[in-house]
Amino acid sequence: MTAVRIGAVAAPFDRDVDAAFARIDTILEEARRRALDLVVLPEAAIGGYVADLQGTVDPPPALAPDGPEIRRLTELAGDLVVCAGYCEAGEDGLRYNAAVCVGEGTVLGRYRKVHQPLAEGSTYGSGDRLGAFDTPVGRMAMQICWDKGFAEAARTQALDGATIIASLSAWPASRTHRAPRIEDDRWTRRYDLFDRSRALDNQVVWVASNQTGTFGSLDFVGRAKIVDPGGEILDVTPVEGGIAVAEVDVDVELATHRAGMCNLRDRRPDAYRLGPWVPDLVGTAP
Repeated sequence: MTAVRIGAVAAPFDRDVDAAFARIDTILEEARRRALDLVVLPEAAIGGYVADLQGTVDPPPALAPDGPEIRRLTELAGDLVVCAGYCEAGEDGLRYNAAVCVGEGTVLGRYRKVHQPLAEGSTYGSGDRLGAFDTPVGRMAMQICWDKGFAEAARTQALDGATIIASLSAWPASRTHRAPRIEDDRWTRRYDLFDRSRALDNQVVWVASNQTGTFGSLDFVGRAKIVDPGGEILDVTPVEGGIAVAEVDVDVELATHRAGMCNLRDRRPDAYRLGPWVPDLVGTAP
C-alpha cells in the first residue's frame, strides 16, 4: 500500500443535524483540496453529544443505522474514507453512542461505545464488541472517547489486525478543577497521554478527533491529532479546532516500529490474570 494521507478533525457540533452536514460538507471539501484519503470526524458529529455527564434531559436524536443521515454521509464521503459519530437507534429500543465508517459508496464498519463515563449510561446503552474491519486505507478499528482510557480495548483491536485506530471524542475539560487555560487542564493532558500511550502500546497509527467549543455544561478540549506507532505526535490542532494532517506509509511504519521491540509479539498472556476486580491488589472497588 502507498502512503495514506490522514485528517483528524476538531470542530463543534450540536443538535442541528442539517448544520452538522453543512459543516461536514465544508470539512470534506477541504479534505479533498488537501488530497486526504481518510477523515475522522468527532464523536456525536451528527446530532451532538449529551449536555452534561450527570444525566441529561436533552438526549441527541436517535438515528437509524441504515437511515437517511448515514446515506447522506456516505454520499458526501464519495471517494474518501470517513468516520463519524452519531446516536444510533438500537433494535432493542435503546440509544447507542455509535460511530460509522463509510467509503466507496457503502458502510465499511460500525461501532458502539463500550466504556461509559459517569452518567452517560442514563442516555446510551453500552456496546459489547471491539474489532477491526477492512477499508481502502487498510484494516481499521474505531473507538469512542473514554474507550481510549482502557488499554484492553486498543489491544483487542490491534490483535484483530487493526493498523489504524480512529478514536472519536467529545472530550471535555475538567468541571471540578478547571485550569485557567484549557491547554493546561488536567483532562487535556490525560487526553493527550491516552492517545500517545495507546499508539505506543500497540505500535499502530492512532487518529484522534474531538469536538471543540461548548455544549451544555461541557467545554471540549479540541486537540485532534495523529500519532505514529512510536507514540510521537505527527500533527495536532489547537483547542480552537482545525484538521490535523499527516501522510503515513502505514505498512512501513508498523514494520519499522515492530522490527525490534514488538509489543504484540512479546506479550505473555499466560502470565496475565485478567478478570474481575482484585481488591487485595488495588483496594476497595469504587
